[in-house]
Amino acid sequence: MRILFVGDVFGNAGRRIVREHLPHVVKNHAVNLVVMNAENAAGGFGLTPEIAAELFQLGAQVLTTGNHVWDKRELIEYVKSCAPDSHEQARRVLRPANYAPDAPGYGFYDGTLPDGQAYAVINLQGRVFMASNDDPFRKADELIAKLKARVILVDFHAEATSEKQAMGWYLDGRVSAVLGTHTHVPTADERILPGGTAFQTDVGMSGPFDSVIGVEREQALQRFLTGMPAKFEPAKENKKMCAALIECDGKTGKATSIRRLMLGE
Repeated sequence: MRILFVGDVFGNAGRRIVREHLPHVVKNHAVNLVVMNAENAAGGFGLTPEIAAELFQLGAQVLTTGNHVWDKRELIEYVKSCAPDSHEQARRVLRPANYAPDAPGYGFYDGTLPDGQAYAVINLQGRVFMASNDDPFRKADELIAKLKARVILVDFHAEATSEKQAMGWYLDGRVSAVLGTHTHVPTADERILPGGTAFQTDVGMSGPFDSVIGVEREQALQRFLTGMPAKFEPAKENKKMCAALIECDGKTGKATSIRRLMLGE
């Protein structure tokens, strides 16, 4: 089984570069499952139901998010509309599972591919330099104990590389992949851990690389130089799609390879 995980889709530039490259990557690598982090897909901050539908149309089966998930308030009612056993699009837009229990939406999705292969996707958010949410490690334990699928992908949306690496080691042998998101900077440490879990500290951003993590350089520089608040706008230049391509055994869930991708214009 081959899984393509597309790193943080940032704004219109990110959606355009994904639209350009996703079809040929899926075809050339015989990808079975496509998962995208889409929390910044709407103007660089948040996600709307319309853009979620656009990404599903491009080929994503599951969309993960993170700390910007509620930046576009219309998404709240959208995720409230889905039922636990629903396979409609809204149910396949995840928010971090370790948010407060009363938060709308769901933090995991378990599905079945057309060939009958079962899979699950878990979305978690870190706590180091982030909001104080529930413990992502114990939440992972709780969800894995409930899931029947052997193929499990975890999007760990976190700031600290140490916390991401710790999660990789913690879940090694229990999930197929632990992939970090949030920093928008791809790391060159992709590997298969001893227990058979594919790991990368951060998959990176699908969006404008001539930027400061996606926003216009001048705006980011002004904030650093003056300390004054400024409106951030998505940059547009030098679009790249960052992704991780994982191959795993559908029966055991063990990963056999992980490849880092960065595709440009």
